[in-house]
Amino acid sequence: MSPDDAAAPDRHPDQLRWNAKYARGFAPSFAPRQLAAEALSMELPDGPVADLACGPSGAALLAASQGRQVIAVDVSDVALGLLAAEAGRRGLAHLITAVHADLAAWRPEPSSYVLVIATGFWDAQVFPAAAGAVAPGGLLAWQAYTVAARSAHPSLRPEWCLAPGQPASLLPADFTVIGQRDEDLTRQLLARRVSSA
Repeated sequence: MSPDDAAAPDRHPDQLRWNAKYARGFAPSFAPRQLAAEALSMELPDGPVADLACGPSGAALLAASQGRQVIAVDVSDVALGLLAAEAGRRGLAHLITAVHADLAAWRPEPSSYVLVIATGFWDAQVFPAAAGAVAPGGLLAWQAYTVAARSAHPSLRPEWCLAPGQPASLLPADFTVIGQRDEDLTRQLLARRVSSA
């Protein structure tokens, strides 16, 4: 597992903020979030997985443990280092490619991933490219804070929160929503891209 720094941010404020969080004796659990585990338990075509704003990701590790190639993208090189160390410890480093990038500048290849997952992240400008990266028959799994979360977390900027109906309301027409539910100030979406005939 070696970081791809082609689109690496240069002292981006988000990079500095997340690096500081992960550098302060942070001990990741590497447990995948429920949405990631659910998506990876469903029927998927053969192919790679993209984990966006991955952090020290349990989702990437779970997908790799199933034998899938994973692209793990994050603005924090410290988070990617933690993920790389754990992937190496588990013998999965050859299946995970770390991409050190700001998602506002990095774009996935269209129709290339059987699962695109993002948990704990929202940017309405990033969502269309992420949805477009899902291969026919593949899944999009997304979890982010809703606007209601701002009452509990006043530092959350409005643009980091899902508006009512989002993200399902922003899906392209060739997606079928499997489920969208609110839980603990977040909204989770699972949707499948229709297979081409």
